[in-house]
Amino acid sequence: MTERWTDETIDRFAATVATAITANNEAIAANAQLIKANTERISRFDEQMDELTAVTQAIGRDLAQLVATQQAGQLAAEQERSELRQATLGIANLLSSLDSDRPTILRKLNAIENKVDRLLEQQ
Repeated sequence: MTERWTDETIDRFAATVATAITANNEAIAANAQLIKANTERISRFDEQMDELTAVTQAIGRDLAQLVATQQAGQLAAEQERSELRQATLGIANLLSSLDSDRPTILRKLNAIENKVDRLLEQQ
């Protein structure tokens, strides 16, 4: 047995369908707003990621420059220490040679003093 649709039943069905369509349209609009908001958030995340990448790269460059500067400083310090060692050895050798020459200088001074004394005695 088939049921006959009356005008009233059709009107109620049409109203129900219209209500469902309106609800679906509202849900679609809400979802569209959520999608738009999420897209904006993702875009901001991408921008922040780009900024972080740039900062990280800058830090990497600065760190590489710092390491290079530190290595150059170490090399210069090592060269200066080597030069200081050479100068210290040179001074030590000079002092050593002065100490070894002292008796010779003293003998010569004594010889001069003796000659002066003799000359004074002769006069």
